[in-house]
Amino acid sequence: MTLNGFARTAQMLLAFAMAALLSGCGYNQFQTRDEAVKAAWGEVVNQYQRRADLIPNLVNTVKGYASHEKETLESVTRARAAATSFQITPEVLNNPEAFQKFQQVQGELSGALSRLMVVVEKYPDLKADASFRDLQSQLEGTENRITVARQRYIVSVQEYNVHVRSFPTNLTAMLFGYDVKPSFTVENEKAISTAPTVNFGK
Repeated sequence: MTLNGFARTAQMLLAFAMAALLSGCGYNQFQTRDEAVKAAWGEVVNQYQRRADLIPNLVNTVKGYASHEKETLESVTRARAAATSFQITPEVLNNPEAFQKFQQVQGELSGALSRLMVVVEKYPDLKADASFRDLQSQLEGTENRITVARQRYIVSVQEYNVHVRSFPTNLTAMLFGYDVKPSFTVENEKAISTAPTVNFGK
């Protein structure tokens, strides 16, 4: 065997050895789980954006029947502006402070919507309005999708974080800089499961 042939063979053996080592230490699983977390997070963001897109029409419809509820309507508008101006970058998934801020602005929007729905109860004509009822139905469906998307994200992050903390994959995590990812808190889950209430009945 020539020197060049020997070098090529050595390189191939080294490549196979590295591939086997990386596979055995969970490197490939990190890639899979990380992508799963990103996909789940993307769905969370999409559903929150869907909710934000519904709010201007909702506010305008309510304003047509309850224009003097100015403070409540402005509260919803401000909360939506804060939520939509939050810069959602990939770094959010690796930054607990940024993730907490994301939770905060979305929680404030949920609270503002809840207060708006309480106000709506005082206006039977508004509740009977076809446009409002359509928006109500869309908002209710979106809130359900947000809950489902958040739960899927929580599960994905849990699986990823267990992989980060478990031996021997924790050694791979340290070597390649894989840190635990933030998730939604228990308190936040309680809040999202009860707000906003949009079911007025017939």
